Amino acid sequence: METASRAPKGWGLHFQCALLAQGWAHDVRLTIDDGSIAQIECGVQPQAGDERAVLGLPGMPNVHSHAFQRGMAGLTEHRGTELDTFWTWRELMYRFLAHMTPDDLEAITAQAYVEMLEAGFTRVGEFHYLHHDPNGQPYTDSAEMSTRVVNAAERTGIALTLLPVFYAHGGFGGIPPVAGQRRFICELDRYVRLLEANRMLVAKLKHARVGIAPHSLRAVTPEELAILLPLAAADPIHLHVAEQVREVEACQAWSGKRPVEWLFEHAPVDARFCLVHATHMTSEETQRFAKSGAVAGLCPVTEANLGDGYFPGVEFHQAGGAFAIGTDSNVAISVSEELRMLEYGQRLQRRARNLFGGHDQSTGRVLFEGAVRGGAKALGVAAGLDLGAPADLVSLDLSRPQFVGREGDRMLDSWIFGGVSGAVDRVWRAGIEVVTNGRHKDREAIAARYRSTLENLLRA
Repeated sequence: METASRAPKGWGLHFQCALLAQGWAHDVRLTIDDGSIAQIECGVQPQAGDERAVLGLPGMPNVHSHAFQRGMAGLTEHRGTELDTFWTWRELMYRFLAHMTPDDLEAITAQAYVEMLEAGFTRVGEFHYLHHDPNGQPYTDSAEMSTRVVNAAERTGIALTLLPVFYAHGGFGGIPPVAGQRRFICELDRYVRLLEANRMLVAKLKHARVGIAPHSLRAVTPEELAILLPLAAADPIHLHVAEQVREVEACQAWSGKRPVEWLFEHAPVDARFCLVHATHMTSEETQRFAKSGAVAGLCPVTEANLGDGYFPGVEFHQAGGAFAIGTDSNVAISVSEELRMLEYGQRLQRRARNLFGGHDQSTGRVLFEGAVRGGAKALGVAAGLDLGAPADLVSLDLSRPQFVGREGDRMLDSWIFGGVSGAVDRVWRAGIEVVTNGRHKDREAIAARYRSTLENLLRA
């Protein structure tokens, strides 16, 4: 397998302007050593041999991805005879993955990761639940499918927080799984072995992490959750919660509690947790979540595509809640579109503008910096352009007409709200340039494999 080249030790990268952890700065020189930022100098000229770019931004973390679903994009937009919802979409998803081989998964995942890097995502939290063969039987190597995710990350260069999913049931209270879920199902003993295998797998990747992912309160019993959580130790803990109204109603029927309410009463929710979606919460739940230190993993494009509803973003943000963005079903892969949809959803709901920004604040910057901080926290790494952080950097192509006359926060606002498609020019991951002129270095070979894979898979 081809792997990414190694960055030279102690080399320099100079930006005319960069968004550091402390704010905007001019004539910024970063010294990169062993894939991390070793020194930051401001107000200095580039040195001989330095790489140079105009605008530098921190790479964006993508906290929630099901990479294999990228192959489904555009295939579920035809309505049948019944009302089309998340639950009917889920049945189509089960059918799509029914014949997927390990080779297929690797090819589709690599394509998704190329598109993420080209969009400015430099780390992905892969919420990985496709563990077994089409009959629900473990592969000879029980970590076969995890290996394919790791291979895709290694090939493309994206940073990986691998989140192996524990999925045991088809509904609240330990309801047996349905046939379409058989590729996901694990017993606790098998999951413990899978988790350890995943930790060994990512050891070869720079800055990689492993967390745990109880799929949802639908798929995990209280007894299983109590056993799972200590397995994380200090590592990230991610789970879906309160994405759908039907889910909330089913949880109430089972326990007398709403999902977020139940979780906070029965689990030690803290800064290790990323609660994905949390779309349907009461004001009391929203306040408690915001004060817990946990991160809201929001996927506004997927949530819109599936008709989930609106996360109570303004109330959560005003209460000091940490948020991050993810691409979830990967129906579209775009930093700017996720952030724009997050703000626009609140505008549509409240019939007002610039709701994430405070007085005299740039809404784009509040959204961007908030998602960088929350995403890094949720994925277990240091955030932003700061000393010791991974050298995960993005530059924008400021020659685009939409950037004329803009600087500082206006550039972020114009990228996020100005419809500037393909604005990402260059991307460095651990100090290695993986995207140049908007194109990933291995885009053609990875796309060719993806095309062949999809043609065969869709004929199956």
